[in-house]
Amino acid sequence: MYGWIWRHLPGNTLVRMVLAVLLVLGVVYVLFQYVFPWAEPLLPFGDVTVDQGNTG
Repeated sequence: MYGWIWRHLPGNTLVRMVLAVLLVLGVVYVLFQYVFPWAEPLLPFGDVTVDQGNTG
């Protein structure tokens, strides 16, 4: 997959590297702004099962 993306980016190696970094930053931005906030209520991370009782 990464090879396919690399082959389809225009320009020489430097231009491809800059475009690849911009693509990665764009994907990270979309994940943090839209995907993670949407998925957060669906995940069970707020369900704590640790008992706070005495262990004595």
